[in-house]
Amino acid sequence: MTFPTRRSTTLATALGLAASSLLLASSPASAATSCYGSSCNGLDPATTVCQNDAKTVYWDGWRAIELRYSPTCRAAWTRQQGVGGPDGEPMTLLVENTAGQRYTTAWNGHTAWTRMVNDKDIKAHAGGVWDNGKQFSYTEWY
Repeated sequence: MTFPTRRSTTLATALGLAASSLLLASSPASAATSCYGSSCNGLDPATTVCQNDAKTVYWDGWRAIELRYSPTCRAAWTRQQGVGGPDGEPMTLLVENTAGQRYTTAWNGHTAWTRMVNDKDIKAHAGGVWDNGKQFSYTEWY
């Protein structure tokens, strides 16, 4: 192989590696979205960075309904980890804030959570309502 051919091969290899690293960097495999305050309304916390620093700020103490909060995102959501309603009745989880955003999801006996609501400079709380419509539980506002 002559010097110009080696140089061309080396240059082509370097360009190919650079291009492939750009493609990998620009196509994140499991990129979590980011949001803040009101831009989090309606997003699933499992697909955002909000889940990374989330903490349970209130727990209803009766049916294990949790109000989860992310300081990074300033957003809140409800989570239930498999305790359930009285006599195994189905339950609807809900989260709402003082600005009127509200999201619900059905609880099916396994871990479930709602979509997020804005919790920046306003308050939110978590709740569960059993399908019999007679029993419910809420956390404090946070």
